Amino acid sequence: MNLSELTQIYDFKGKTALITGGNGVLGGEIACGLVGLGASVVILDRRGDVPEACQARLQAGPGNYSVVPCDVLDQDSLLAARDSILESFDSIDMLVNAAGGNHPDATTGGEKTFFNLPREALRFTTDLNLLGTILPCQVFAEQMVEQGEGVILNISSMNAFRPLTRIPAYSAAKAAVSNFTQWLAVHLAQEYSPDIRVNAIAPGFFLTQQNRFLLLDESGQSLTTRGQTIIGHTPLGRFGTPADLLGTVFWLLSPASQFVTGIVVPVDGGFSAFSGV
Repeated sequence: MNLSELTQIYDFKGKTALITGGNGVLGGEIACGLVGLGASVVILDRRGDVPEACQARLQAGPGNYSVVPCDVLDQDSLLAARDSILESFDSIDMLVNAAGGNHPDATTGGEKTFFNLPREALRFTTDLNLLGTILPCQVFAEQMVEQGEGVILNISSMNAFRPLTRIPAYSAAKAAVSNFTQWLAVHLAQEYSPDIRVNAIAPGFFLTQQNRFLLLDESGQSLTTRGQTIIGHTPLGRFGTPADLLGTVFWLLSPASQFVTGIVVPVDGGFSAFSGV
């Protein structure tokens, strides 16, 4: 690869990227980053409005963005979104499955033991993370098969490597996302096209609306005991920021990783490498 090719490898001009959960903290950061590299980004989210913090960044990039309301657990909604997208774009080049999260009622603690966690909360968490990844892949990867190429990036978690206390449904669902990523990578490459790649990232500990109550006290200024333990087991000594994901995301979506499929990359500040000894 010559220098000219290297400088163009992260140029996403002319590429269409779909991001489920694109109005969330991590999905929004990925959307802003891809617009900044020239991509046409379609934010798929149940909320039709883009958070104010992202709007200026999205509007300033050389790429462009649009929002298509969509429910990742409703196949009809996904199919309608695909039809709408293909009216405006010739291809679907990238899919980032960033929709996910935990439910407070699926978390043990206080009077909530494992034995009385409500089935509705457990099902919500497993469906959102696992089915909310599988169903978009069914709908949008079918278009990639027609094109003969495409890239899918799923969002797993450190919980998939080392299940954490208190969040059984989320840990199990993210482990399933990692397994599904490997399965789908092999299936699409062998059955349809080796130019369709599927990988995942496994973020470490990032402060989001879903986990703040676990990591920070009620004042939002001090770490909980759990938060202190996590920082103590993270060699880089801090929580991640959304921008920390971008280097790995860009690499896995770009031709720089054209011989990489079926892997799950930790972005965790060294948490998965730390033995505690």
